Amino acid sequence: MNSILTGLVAAPFTAFHPTGELNLESIAPQAALLTHNGVTGAFVCGTTGEGYSLTIEERLQVVASWRKAAPPSLKLVVHVGHLSLSDSCTLARHAQEVGADAIATIAPSFFKPAGVPELVSWCQRIAASAPQLPFYYYHMPAMTGVNISVADFLQQAISEIPTLVGIKFTHEDLFDYCRAAQVADRRYAMLFGRDEILLAGLSLGAAGAVGSTYNYAAPLYLRLMKAFAAGDLDSARRDQTRAQEFITVVHRHGGLAAGKAVMKLIGVDCGSVRAPLRHPSAEQERSLRNELEKIGFFDYCCALP
Repeated sequence: MNSILTGLVAAPFTAFHPTGELNLESIAPQAALLTHNGVTGAFVCGTTGEGYSLTIEERLQVVASWRKAAPPSLKLVVHVGHLSLSDSCTLARHAQEVGADAIATIAPSFFKPAGVPELVSWCQRIAASAPQLPFYYYHMPAMTGVNISVADFLQQAISEIPTLVGIKFTHEDLFDYCRAAQVADRRYAMLFGRDEILLAGLSLGAAGAVGSTYNYAAPLYLRLMKAFAAGDLDSARRDQTRAQEFITVVHRHGGLAAGKAVMKLIGVDCGSVRAPLRHPSAEQERSLRNELEKIGFFDYCCALP
């Protein structure tokens, strides 16, 4: 089973009404924005999508709505991670039923796998629930506390997870990234998951990347990738620095919640965040806009025409 993901894959926000309920009507404009901006895929119900703050039924609704809204050119990757193995398998089966293009799971983060064998076994059960879909392991130890060697994971998973095609690697251990990329003669796709150091991932051979800021700043990153491919490292570094500047501003104003505020600024209102996250106040949103304007953010982000 071949990998399907290259280029920029956005991790969309899950939109909510002011009452806290899902705003499924927001998905179509999000899909249109990503397509317009040259994004190749949508990684739904992950960290940025507040997947763990949604009920199972809500996640099923979000996935079904994304499948209806996304054009064939926009690949749909469904994050099916859950603390319950049974629920993860349910989410995986549903993703296959509605015609998703791939599934992914993060490691369980309360009762954690003791090591690589336990994590491989967990992932194998989930992948087997959707045997027709490519499977990605989502490595993000900063959130899960599960900091296994991805290279070791792949070495064992080769014989146990036939649908495994790659890793969503959201970590700063570039040594492990390099080792993992070499497994089985570079058989597995290593999707880079840190927008703020994308250039480092490209230099190590990443052909695809997954991130939250690709929702609204894809043109900047596509320019960075084009410059890197042309050997113009000076231009690539300048654009990476621009990305780091606006990411610093977004993090200072609330991270994920501020990212939703940015979406509103470019015309796609995704509402607020769910507790325990806290949305920026109106004053903080104004400060966010002002700081982004000062660094020229709105010159390279891209809203709908």
